[in-house]
Amino acid sequence: MPAHPDLPASQPDHLVVMASTLDEGARWCEALLGVAPGPGGKHALMGTHNRLLNISSPAFPACYLEIIALDPQAAPQRAPGLRRWFDMDDQLLGEQVAQHGPQLIAWVARGPDMQAAARRLANAGLDCGALVQASRPGPTGLLEWRISVRDDGQRLLGGALPTLIEWGAAGNPAPLHPTDAMPASGVQLQGLELSHPESALLQAATRALGLTQLPMQPGPPGLCATLQTPRGPVRLRSPAPA
Repeated sequence: MPAHPDLPASQPDHLVVMASTLDEGARWCEALLGVAPGPGGKHALMGTHNRLLNISSPAFPACYLEIIALDPQAAPQRAPGLRRWFDMDDQLLGEQVAQHGPQLIAWVARGPDMQAAARRLANAGLDCGALVQASRPGPTGLLEWRISVRDDGQRLLGGALPTLIEWGAAGNPAPLHPTDAMPASGVQLQGLELSHPESALLQAATRALGLTQLPMQPGPPGLCATLQTPRGPVRLRSPAPA
């Protein structure tokens, strides 16, 4: 399947919703968005698994919603002491998800050279962690990517800043992307807003990533995504209201 050579150098790739179980996440998705998520896969490196929903739109091409949960049948393969992505080992976050249901917790931005993007973040005083190679089987071939993961698993600026992802492996000029094999779902991402009490730091970091087109405002660390769905507009917030 073709890659996406006409896309800007850095842009939103997917939203991350954490659920206690994938079944609970699927029920949440269908009840709130009016659409059941499609299949996903397992992440052996992290001991997680997911289901996916295409939320591409003219403003956000090749974009999807990832519903992710700890895989009860798999242990992470990271070295001892290293935590999973998206703060998924954080006890308080796990308790919040268990109590209030699936939560928007993070977002991911893609680009062709995220190692350079990580260096620019470091120059702004932010450590996004190493770019870790990962892969899983997809319906049309092997999905391969490099993704930024801190040793402590923490999200940058409480989730206001994205995890970085670069699809493909070295020497692959046309990497697969999950949306290549995903049908339109009837759900489209219409907007993404970022917030953090240190607005100057947030602005400097988004400039470093080339993501200045996204609205930003002072407030609790997190993001707000606006989706057009068969049930009308839906806004997902991180952190979710208690």
